[in-house]
Amino acid sequence: MNPQQLLLEAFHAAVAAADPLRILPGRLPEPPRGRTLVVGAGKAAASMALAVEQHWPASAPLDGLVITRYRHGLPTRRIKVVEAGHPVPDESGEAAARETLRLARTLGPEDLLLALVSGGGSSLLTLPAEGLSMQDLKATNRELLRSGAPIQEMNVVRKHLSAIHGGRLAAATRAQVVALIISDVTGDDPTHIGSGPCAPDPTTYADALEIVNRYGMTVPPAVLARLERGARGEIDETPKPGDGLFARVENRVVATAQQSLQAAARCFEAAGIRAAVLGD
Repeated sequence: MNPQQLLLEAFHAAVAAADPLRILPGRLPEPPRGRTLVVGAGKAAASMALAVEQHWPASAPLDGLVITRYRHGLPTRRIKVVEAGHPVPDESGEAAARETLRLARTLGPEDLLLALVSGGGSSLLTLPAEGLSMQDLKATNRELLRSGAPIQEMNVVRKHLSAIHGGRLAAATRAQVVALIISDVTGDDPTHIGSGPCAPDPTTYADALEIVNRYGMTVPPAVLARLERGARGEIDETPKPGDGLFARVENRVVATAQQSLQAAARCFEAAGIRAAVLGD
């Protein structure tokens, strides 16, 4: 095998390890007694939705709404795909996130909320918290992108300005929740991937305020006021680890960068070349 062919094969092996159409079929939950609502956001959301459709029983109720970035949509039949702004959120994403929350609230205890989360979900699933506007979030997001903060710290701030991130999507429904997650974050903690719409949030308003101040961000007055009020305990926090609501929630990380690197390494090793994975 020539080097070019080997490099291409290793690349394709790495991509395949994170391809929703390959990895999701064996990770899907069983259909519930009631209906299944699929929601989600991320650059892979349309591919994930298509994989669910292709492998969900035809007789089992299924519908939903997922949000992906512009020009990343795919033709689906049962799950609606909406395209929106990334990495800076926009009104298309806001409207779709608002509809996502409304749909989640219609489910009952015998239903299933199947959440599909991948990289990019933080900006694509954007719903301003009470007292904030989309312009506030756009301005703050631009500051976050310029700040040099790692994605984990950026998402601490985002979760405390959102009506849907930081476990609030899971808290909005009475249904069982299964989140299938493709990680783009080192450590692969569901709370950091797409700002953790279905994951408990161990961080606080005080943490978010400290990050804004440490990086010298210039955020809109309404954003600063919300973080300061939250740090004083005047606003309800995001759902925390140990909250009883998470007894009916499961977050499954189905693909990671480390798995893709290992797939590429196996490709080299099969060709007799020792491979070292230096880290994700």
